[in-house]
Formats: sequence, structure tokens, C-alpha cells
Amino acid sequence: MSADDSNAKSMSIIVTKGTLDWAYPPFILATTAAAMDVKVSMFFTFYGLQLLKKKLDHLQISTLGNPGMEMPMMGMHMTMPNIISAIPGVDAACSVMMKNLIKKKGVASIPELREAAIDLNIEMIGCQMTMDLFEWSKDDLIEGIGIGGAATYMENALNSDINLFI
Repeated sequence: MSADDSNAKSMSIIVTKGTLDWAYPPFILATTAAAMDVKVSMFFTFYGLQLLKKKLDHLQISTLGNPGMEMPMMGMHMTMPNIISAIPGVDAACSVMMKNLIKKKGVASIPELREAAIDLNIEMIGCQMTMDLFEWSKDDLIEGIGIGGAATYMENALNSDINLFI
């Protein structure tokens, strides 16, 4: 942040999804904003809390309910119909394809983006209610995060110039 924080912008993001494809928008927006001297707070709740687990190798994409999903294959774009999710192993195969595409295109991985968020001093908060609901402890999550509830999120959101729900 600059020496004069009185004119600094702030952004609050509530992160609710924990799939590989939905992990990208909050981390890309947060790290980009932080690199532009925006004070960023990320609140991870429900399935978004998955993104604060120590290991992220469990992240997958889901083809179910994702009609906009097109994968570049054999020189064209193949759309994944919803019915394909009923076939065992399809989500895992699509996840491998997506991870390979991400690597091939030189896009940062989610662990790399999360590390960048830490390096940029982005405030990351895990939802206490979600932790209680799913019977997780702080030991299940990465070090250095805060724990709070809806009031914590609201305090940040009410004082933010930008609020995003992802």
C-alpha cells in the first residue's frame, strides 16, 4: 500500500465455490487488485473453503451444469453436454485435460496464485460457521489465515469500494 492510505481503494471478495475452474476468478482478481495497490480481503465460505486447504490436489472441475464449457480438442472446441457427467470418471478426465491446458498455456496454477495472494498480503478469512458445519479445524487449513463469521465479512464489505460474490 502507498504511504497515504486515505485514498487507497479496497475490495472484498466472498468465495463460495471450490472447483478448479471457479478457483481462478477470485484469485486472479484478488492478486491483480493487490498488485495495483488495492487492499483485498477474501472471505471463503461453504465450498470455497476448499481453496484454503493445505493441499489443493483434490481440485476438479465439474461438467454438470456447465453448458458454457468448451475444451479445445483436435483443432476445434468440444462442448461438454450435461449428460456426460453421469459417466464415471468424466470429471476426473476433464480435470486432467484442464490442468494440462493450464500448464501448456502458461497460466499460473491455483497453488501459485494462492501463494501470490499470501505474498501480496491479501487478507484471507475462513468462515467459522462452515468450518463447524463440515467439522474442520484450523489445522486443516493453510497457516496465516483469519477465521471469522458473517459479521467479519460484513465489516470488510461495508468498508470496501468493490464487493464481489464469486
